[in-house]
Amino acid sequence: MPNDFNQPVIEEFRANKGRVDGYFEGARLILLTTTGARTGSPHTTPVGYLPDGGERILVIASAGGAPRHPHWYTNLLAHPRATVESGAFTYEARAVVLEGEERERAFARAVEADPGWAAYQEKTERVIPVVALYEIAQGGPPNINARSMGEAIKVVHDAFRRELAQIRQEMSANGSGTPTLGAQLRVNCLTFCHGLHNHHTGEDIGMFPVLADRHPEAAPTLARLSAEHERIAALVEDLRRVVTAEEADPAAARVEVERLTAELEAHLTYEEEQLIPLLDA
Repeated sequence: MPNDFNQPVIEEFRANKGRVDGYFEGARLILLTTTGARTGSPHTTPVGYLPDGGERILVIASAGGAPRHPHWYTNLLAHPRATVESGAFTYEARAVVLEGEERERAFARAVEADPGWAAYQEKTERVIPVVALYEIAQGGPPNINARSMGEAIKVVHDAFRRELAQIRQEMSANGSGTPTLGAQLRVNCLTFCHGLHNHHTGEDIGMFPVLADRHPEAAPTLARLSAEHERIAALVEDLRRVVTAEEADPAAARVEVERLTAELEAHLTYEEEQLIPLLDA
């Protein structure tokens, strides 16, 4: 049976490619579909997540500090394979429960970023599990939640926009009076940089050559976009250098994020204006 609270969130998430309002507005959210431990039926649940580099994301089985684990977690124990919907992408994932020091470090990062996790842990006697979800490589292009190539570009771009806005908000909240950047915020920045690098690399070696072959008249546009990729790559490297410094300066990091935001938004807007008509022609 659909959960009365979850079902409207699931429908809104899918309709808006990952953007929801209300209680979850501005949160990092996925839809996690697991296989029922007892029933064998699929169950979809909105779950908050933490970025954790390019290979995995983390989900925390807090259940709001309830005395029992959430059903999605017990499902993963029985069937450690799940489907993840990020808004832009849908992919199969392998679930691994973190143990020992690795779990402690991950949970400490989460608490540093949001003390609410600590409040949940204080409410329950169980140790709240942290689960890593590793994307299972399928081969071929990613499964983008779009009906056309043009829409796919917009969906992916909007996902980058949302994540960068989230990082900016976190930096604004974290910067006042804080001597260093939090560990999870650093991971968020580095994960974003990794994803953007992969996206632009894919365009450079995949989409742009195909468009150049099919639309020779677009050569000046593609040359401009490729040059912008190089400028953005330099800004990404500047941000990576700042956030990986031993004593990272929050003010310097915010400056780099703002520089990247301005350059990237102009680039994404121009690319959408120029390429979506070609892709959907």
